[in-house]
Amino acid sequence: MSKLNNFGLLIKLLSGIILGIILGSISSSISNDIIVRILLTFNALFGQFLQFVIPLLVLAFVTAGIAELGKNAGRLLVITVLLAFCSTILVGLVTFLISSNILPFIVVKGALSAVENPDGVTTPFINPNFKPVMDVISALLIAFILGAGIALTEAKNLLSNFKEFQVIIQKIISGIIIPLLPLYIAGVFADITFAGKVAHIMKTFAGVFALVITFHICILITEFIIAGIVAKKNPFTLIKNMLPAYFTALGTQSSAATIPVTIEAMQANGVKAKIADFVAPLCANIHMGGSMTTITICSTAVMLLSGIEPSFALSAQFIFSLAFAMVASPGVPGGSIMTALPFLMSILGFSQDLTVLMMALYLTQDSFGTACNVTGDGAIGVIVDSIDNRQTA
Repeated sequence: MSKLNNFGLLIKLLSGIILGIILGSISSSISNDIIVRILLTFNALFGQFLQFVIPLLVLAFVTAGIAELGKNAGRLLVITVLLAFCSTILVGLVTFLISSNILPFIVVKGALSAVENPDGVTTPFINPNFKPVMDVISALLIAFILGAGIALTEAKNLLSNFKEFQVIIQKIISGIIIPLLPLYIAGVFADITFAGKVAHIMKTFAGVFALVITFHICILITEFIIAGIVAKKNPFTLIKNMLPAYFTALGTQSSAATIPVTIEAMQANGVKAKIADFVAPLCANIHMGGSMTTITICSTAVMLLSGIEPSFALSAQFIFSLAFAMVASPGVPGGSIMTALPFLMSILGFSQDLTVLMMALYLTQDSFGTACNVTGDGAIGVIVDSIDNRQTA
């Protein structure tokens, strides 16, 4: 994921949450919802703009991501891609199966029902309806067709055009959406506070954070046990050698910025330089186990908060779609959650408010997901190197 000014965004998000709670409390104490309605009017405008941009984001980043992924060919590339995608999908499915049975003890089911049902609750002054140029599914299908076509035909000019399109969308996200996101979150939390639901939400934030970190630890231990078995190495030594990459990613919130450290850590685990040199950059773009875990847990928690019964069928569809779409995420600030937005809305049925709450819940833990992604790349490097050793022996 792209660097988000280190922890600057996290501080701004937390400030937005605090501001929203304060403004919602003031409005509730004086029994006047004018401040909340102003914030919700901004949210209505911002939310519609966000929905308009999402299909463009999918088209720009997924097309280029797939096209660039297909530029190279080779046995080890195919093995690495399969390992990365299977790991990401399996992590998501297992995370849902376990967390959906734990979260009901952490989350107050239906706590947001009053906010989601605006009858008797504050509403915006205006609620515009900007029509996107296409729906998300159409954008995704077009992106897959164009991406695969560019890769097969080596259409360098078309790839260059989509990479320029990426830059435009990235500027919109980094220059408009990300800076205004804390204000949007302030509006959501002002509304939640005014409706008397903020205590449940903050309790959920704390519980989800603890659950996410626990899952990350379990995922990394499992990945390196498997890598250790394949390579006949001590898994905990492998993990120890990857810690520099973990803490670098934790501090920078950037898998791309961590690539040189990841390569060195892989080599410390005995991975050949030629393997580490292509596995680290490739997996930084396609191996998203930590982000998938965080998104799965957070989305399940938000579903329970809103009174939606988590469904394995829908969540599996969401996880499979997201695993492939997240090849776009390293190019976007807060990339994984930005990539997840269309699927949260189209598959899980999240409203704008639920989507923004989900973004706030995810982004407060973003750096830990990135660190888990990067560290897990080391396990894939060990496995791919072991396979190469056996086939060249």
